Amino acid sequence: MSAIRPAAVIILAAGEGTRMKSATPKVLHQICGQSMLDYVLAAARELDPEEIIVVAGHRREEVQRHLAEHASDARVVIQDRQGGTGHAVRVVVEETGLDRGMVVVTYGDTPVLRGRTLAALVRQHATENAAATALTAVMPDPAGYGRIIRDEAGGFAEIVEEAEATPEQRAITEVNSGMYAFDAGLLADSVKRLPTGNAKGEEYLTDVVAILRAEGHHVASVRMADPAEVAGVNDRAQLAQARHAINQRLLAEWMRTGVSVVDPATTMVDAGVSIGPESEIGPGTQLQGRTGIGAGARVGPGCLLRDTTVGEGATVIHAVCESAVIGPGATVGPFAHLTPGTVVKSPDRKPPGGMGAAARGTQPNEGVQQA
Repeated sequence: MSAIRPAAVIILAAGEGTRMKSATPKVLHQICGQSMLDYVLAAARELDPEEIIVVAGHRREEVQRHLAEHASDARVVIQDRQGGTGHAVRVVVEETGLDRGMVVVTYGDTPVLRGRTLAALVRQHATENAAATALTAVMPDPAGYGRIIRDEAGGFAEIVEEAEATPEQRAITEVNSGMYAFDAGLLADSVKRLPTGNAKGEEYLTDVVAILRAEGHHVASVRMADPAEVAGVNDRAQLAQARHAINQRLLAEWMRTGVSVVDPATTMVDAGVSIGPESEIGPGTQLQGRTGIGAGARVGPGCLLRDTTVGEGATVIHAVCESAVIGPGATVGPFAHLTPGTVVKSPDRKPPGGMGAAARGTQPNEGVQQA
């Protein structure tokens, strides 16, 4: 939670996302069991803002339904036309009357962004008592991004879009993320005066920064530690990159709690999964949905578990388990398929005939009890 509470976090999520080539709204594409928008909402909540506002546009009904189910604390504002980032914020200001405190602006297609990075932006903005504070990053390949121009003292001077940059400016590797903290009153005034003389005839937030600088207001900046956090997802290749980054982050968090992940490169885990300490996850394993792994259990190699409970000390090898319950100390596999509703008892609860609780061999669900 941020010590400085913003009045609002605005999440821009109205884009069409044509490069995704999908009927699903871009921000609702799934990564490790959650939508991209869910990750951004989680980061925004770490600031404890008075209000979270999501700007929806393309396929707005689906976005609204998703928010109603997964983020009822978010307020939805509709952008009727794709008029640019500045236009989206102007629509929010006009609808909500937001004109006090601090406003943070971010994007629904940046799922790798961390809440602590937004918190650093908020702190810098408050410390410098700035009119606006830009979140920047140093990129090995800055192509496509606006460049951050600094004065002789190293302070923020301006943002130059790549199309308008000189060769010397294009060589700059510090880029604008497009995420900002603003003084709400100055933002509300500036978005009313945004120019539309660009090639697309749209209103851009970068012009708010230019207006504030031109009028003598202080504009600050803070550089994020990990440039991957600034990367937006615009196509399926970038979606895969974001999935890899978040999956590795989740695995690292579990390993720090005492979970052994034998081969992180071939292990996938959803955000809703829970794993007990002293457990081992073998290579080629996928843990999906609300799967729960008990302490000391061994899962893998070669397993796919979806919404499945694995008891303490149980062993699951080369198995597909869907909405199943595996008791403490039980063994499943190799080469088993547990269908929804299957219950594998613990070894001390033997079924008639004296069979153990193991599900082994090539016959699916051998030695298991259907719920």
